[in-house]
Amino acid sequence: MNTKTAIVFGATGLIGKALIEELCRSDRYAMIKIFVRSKTNFACKEKIKEIIIDFNLLKKYSEMITGDELFICLGTTIKKAGSVSRMEEIDRDLPFEIASIASGNSVKRLAIISSLGADPGSSNYYLRIKGEMERGLMKLKFTTLLILRPSILLGDRTERRTGEDIGKIFVMIIGIFLVGKLSKYRGIKGKSVARAMVKAINSKTGIAVLESDMLQQISID
Repeated sequence: MNTKTAIVFGATGLIGKALIEELCRSDRYAMIKIFVRSKTNFACKEKIKEIIIDFNLLKKYSEMITGDELFICLGTTIKKAGSVSRMEEIDRDLPFEIASIASGNSVKRLAIISSLGADPGSSNYYLRIKGEMERGLMKLKFTTLLILRPSILLGDRTERRTGEDIGKIFVMIIGIFLVGKLSKYRGIKGKSVARAMVKAINSKTGIAVLESDMLQQISID
């Protein structure tokens, strides 16, 4: 099959790394374009085209953001960003700019990582930013737009996120009690999210918001 080109932003994070592994294993993809700040060392070098860019000069690389499917796994923390305004630039504005360029280059399918509880009207700055990002993307003309809203992510990160680490422990303890409508609050492995991302973009059309329980189910079907 090996005919499609995947475009990946955020390849070095928890979900991004797992996503690259999924794309490498899939026989649907001939090329995986990854846009990164510095060199990586992924195993399937024969499929990967690594493009090192300055994210502050994104338009400079517009002609390279071409392919069949766009995957965005970008995100930061307030500690790393330094301010809410900087976090807005990274978590809301940058994904929209990437998606706008890709859409203008006739990329038709997009899957993006958001967050459980994302809401542009939220009083929580993180959930508000994610909600505003989602709202912006829905104005673009993709034949498929998949918004993934995972709960607490389980897996090893290269960076420590103390608040998230505490959340993981809490979710793992109470996870057994989260059933029915509450099951979406269970922790989910980054690998499961990545697997669901690839499976869903190859099977769904239109706009779909996939919350954590749905992602877990898609990943094991």
